[in-house]
Amino acid sequence: MVRTPWRKTGTAQRLHDTLLAPRPEQRATLLVDQDHPKVHALYQSWGWKTLGDLRPSIPDAPLFHAMLLDLPQHRQPA
Repeated sequence: MVRTPWRKTGTAQRLHDTLLAPRPEQRATLLVDQDHPKVHALYQSWGWKTLGDLRPSIPDAPLFHAMLLDLPQHRQPA
């Protein structure tokens, strides 16, 4: 979450990239609640790919988009 004064300034993407840059793993995964299509679209614009849908096996769990991102040190050149 980015506080309102810093929204639409690129701050969220810079935080995202800074947090993931030093990670040694090849890929990162996350879940996005399907009730938040703007968040899903934002992650897609940052290179995350939707793998499919997932509902945790707990009562009343929401349906999520499972997403995957190849981390920078492991990305293939275009």
